[in-house]
Amino acid sequence: MMFSFCPVGVSPLKVQMPALSPTMEEGNIVKWLKKEGEAVSAGDGLCEIETDKAVVTMESNDDGILAKILMEEGSRNVRLGTPIALMVEEGQDWKEVEIPPPDAAAVTPVTQAVAAPVVPSVLNQPIMASTHSLLRLSPAARHILDTHGIDAKLATPTGPRGLITKEDALNLLKMSPAPKATPAPSAPAPPRPVRTPAATPPPPGSRPNIPPLSVPGKPESLGTFTEIPASNVRRVIAQRLTQSKTTIPHAYASIDCDMAAVMQLRKDLAKEQIKVSVNDFIIKAAAVTLKEMPEVNMTWSGDGPCALDSIHISIAVATDKGLITPIIRDAANKGVQEIAANAKALAQKARDGKLLPEEYQGGSFSISNLGMFGISGFSAVINPPQACILAVGTSRAELRLCEDDQTLRTQQLMTVTLSSDGRLVDDELASRFLDKFRTNLEQPQCMIIA
Repeated sequence: MMFSFCPVGVSPLKVQMPALSPTMEEGNIVKWLKKEGEAVSAGDGLCEIETDKAVVTMESNDDGILAKILMEEGSRNVRLGTPIALMVEEGQDWKEVEIPPPDAAAVTPVTQAVAAPVVPSVLNQPIMASTHSLLRLSPAARHILDTHGIDAKLATPTGPRGLITKEDALNLLKMSPAPKATPAPSAPAPPRPVRTPAATPPPPGSRPNIPPLSVPGKPESLGTFTEIPASNVRRVIAQRLTQSKTTIPHAYASIDCDMAAVMQLRKDLAKEQIKVSVNDFIIKAAAVTLKEMPEVNMTWSGDGPCALDSIHISIAVATDKGLITPIIRDAANKGVQEIAANAKALAQKARDGKLLPEEYQGGSFSISNLGMFGISGFSAVINPPQACILAVGTSRAELRLCEDDQTLRTQQLMTVTLSSDGRLVDDELASRFLDKFRTNLEQPQCMIIA
């Protein structure tokens, strides 16, 4: 949390939007935990902020009184450093606090619509495409402004580095006066048209030749759409997935693992009231394999490969806002029972949006398991800067020939697919890793169990 002194008034302290994660650029105010006029002590929670990863409680660094809330609950896309509240020192009259002028570019365009400038009538005049060449516009904003003949220079940019967003264009369109209908010049009566046979209507269910124009906010019309605002978490997921697929040379390799020993060991542990999942054994096997093959426990930085000293396994957890990867730290040194307890607690905190930054930052290897959904096999996208991610499918019964006595036996097989960064893990190294992983998973008794 950042504070700075105002030059006038009762010397208030500006409470500014802090950076609660390394990748955070803006945040949403979810809930205020203090009311105006309420005393605040150092360490007290002021408000809950949705970052690009989770909902985090912002704590106060000083004692004082919360004098004014500048960003109400529900304020979205508040940029870092933007004042969100004012505090005064104890003993000062909080009601006399000097309110600074609002920053028009601090929040989403929803709060800026009131202060939007009046658009002159020249908006209805067509403009040349070169008008946008000196401005930064998103593709959607460019399309809207060009379609309605609006000068982009009249828009108030709210995007990063002066980018005119789609919302800016829509706000400008709302402020644009409707074009006045010009009377058509009188013309001689046209000749009487010749009657032609009516065109045959298209059969029911066929696609029209000319699709209707899609208009935001009118989903009841044919061919339209409803725009759904993206959360901070969803935007970061989109950015990181795009970064991963465009900058990392993905390579893929799959292998089948016999799960008979794991299934039997789970049953034995259940008799002793020890509940562990198949995924807990997979986490342990991956961590042990990384310990045996440290050349895979790598990340890629701007300067090249970086060898990691610790083995922290990131596990993909699905939440209402998207996937997040809490971390099982030092997984190679933990037993399966401890891994199970940690994974369960972290998964619940992830679904509740209560993960702390240190609980989802700094992983060295990721695991994504879709076996519970009946997915037989899939390929996952690498979580940069990590080198690998293991995609786990469901177990299935297959009839296979036993090489020892040449008899047919039913095996419980599970397919895992390793997505690896070709700059760090080549095909030969990936194959050896999968072979070692399979050996560890098929012999769970060899791994430490606590």
